[in-house]
Amino acid sequence: MTNHELYENPLITRYASKDMARHWSTLHRSRLWRELWIVLAETEQQLGLPISDEHIAELKAAQENIDLDSVASYEKRLRHDVMAHVHAFGDQCPSARGIIHWGATSCYVTDNADLILIRDAIKMVCSRLSTVILALADFAKRYQSMPCLAFTHLQPAQPTTVGKRACLWAYDLVLDLTELEHRLGTLLARSAKGTTGTQASFLQLFDGDHEKVRQLESIIAKRLGFPSSYAVTGQTYPRKVDAQILDALSGVAQSLHKLATDIRLLSSRKELEEPFEKDQIGSSAMAYKRNPMRSERMCSLARYVMSLQSSASQTAAVQWMERTLDDSANRRLVLPQAFLAIDACLILAHNVASGMVVYEKQIAKHLGEELPFMATEAIMMAAVAAGQDRQLVHENIRRHSVEAGLAIKQDGQPNDLLNRLRSDPIYQGINIDKLVDPIAFVGRAPEQVDEFLRDVIHPIRDRYKADSSTNEMIYV
Repeated sequence: MTNHELYENPLITRYASKDMARHWSTLHRSRLWRELWIVLAETEQQLGLPISDEHIAELKAAQENIDLDSVASYEKRLRHDVMAHVHAFGDQCPSARGIIHWGATSCYVTDNADLILIRDAIKMVCSRLSTVILALADFAKRYQSMPCLAFTHLQPAQPTTVGKRACLWAYDLVLDLTELEHRLGTLLARSAKGTTGTQASFLQLFDGDHEKVRQLESIIAKRLGFPSSYAVTGQTYPRKVDAQILDALSGVAQSLHKLATDIRLLSSRKELEEPFEKDQIGSSAMAYKRNPMRSERMCSLARYVMSLQSSASQTAAVQWMERTLDDSANRRLVLPQAFLAIDACLILAHNVASGMVVYEKQIAKHLGEELPFMATEAIMMAAVAAGQDRQLVHENIRRHSVEAGLAIKQDGQPNDLLNRLRSDPIYQGINIDKLVDPIAFVGRAPEQVDEFLRDVIHPIRDRYKADSSTNEMIYV
C-alpha cells in the first residue's frame, strides 16, 4: 500500500512543525535508547564491572546505524519492543552483545528516554510560547491608548483600550510559561532503579555495595542532563509527572482558546482581523467571506489538547502497586500528540499575534454608540456642580436614556442621547463633548500596559533570545 492508502495523522501532515514531528519520531527515540545503553555500560565500567573499552567502542560505532526493519522483525517474533532493540543492537555489536542492558529493566530505556523527550519538548514549547507573548506585548504597546468598548457578560461595559485587552491575553500565557518553566525545573531522571524500583539487580551486580549503586544512579542522571533522579519509584517514574505536564499543556491550550475566541468575536464586529492572505479564500460559496480560519483552527486544536489532559490523569490514577502496563499504549498516543497539537496552536498564535489588523474607525464607531450611556454619570455630576438638583437631573437623564434606547432598539435609529441632552435647558453651559472624550473613560489602562510590559514582559525578553539560525527563541 502507498502512504495515501493509510491513515495519516493531521498533526504531522498539516499542523505541527517538522522539528516537533522529528522530535517524537521512532528514529529519534531509538537513538536515545542506544545512548542510554551506552551511558549505562560506561557508568558500570567506571564503577568496576568487567566491561572493556572495546565493548564501549563497538556500541558507539553502531549507535547511529539503526536498522528499524530488523527491529520490527524481532518484535514480531519476540512481542517485546525493548528486547527487539536489544537484539538488533546486539547483532551489530557481537562482542558487546552480552553487556547490553546489563542489570536494567525495560523502563530504564523507555522511561528515561521519555523524560528526555518531555524535557526537550517543553523547551521547544517554551520557546514558541515566548514568541507569542512578545508579539502580543508589541501589539499591546502599539495600541495601549486606543479606547475600545469593553464587555462583561458579552454586554457593553466601561471602556478599556485595545492594548490593555492584549495584555489580558498575554498575561494568561505568561502564567502558562511560568508553570512550564517550573515543570522543566523540577523534571528529574528515572535513572537506574531496577525492575520494581528497589535496585535489587544492580545491588547484585555490585556484590551488595550500596554506595556503588547510589553512584550508578547519580552518575547516570547527571549524564542524561538531569540534576538527580526521582527519590523513589516503582517500575516507572511517577505517572503523576505526566499528568502535571499535561495539566500545563492544557493550560496553554485554555489560554490560546480564549485568545482565539476573542479574536473571532471581534472579527465578527469588524474591529479586528487575523492576517488574511492576498489569494486566501474564505468560503467556497460566499466569495466575500473573510473567515477567521486560523483562530478557528487554534480553538479546534486547543480543545483537543484540553481533552488529552484527563487521559494522563486517569492513567496516573490506575497505576496499581508498582505499575501496570495499561499506561503504555495510552502514553504512546497522548504525550506526543499533546506536544504536537500545542506546537501547532502556538505556530498559529504567533502568526495571528504578529499580524493582527485593527480597524480603528470601526472601534471608535462602536464605542461611540455606547459611550453616551456610560457618560451620563459624568454629565449628571457636572450639572449638579453647576447648581442643578441631583435628583431632578437623575430623573431627566433616565427619561432621555430610556427614550433614546427605545429609538435604537425599536426603530433602528442611531444613539441620539447626547443630542437630546444638548437641547435640554438643564445642561446649558455644560461642555458635554468634553465629558464624552473616550480617553477619559479608560482609567489607568494605558499606564497598566506600560507597567505590565516593564514588570512582566521585560524579564521574559531577558530570559529568551532569538536564535538567528532557526528563527526560534531559546531559553538562556
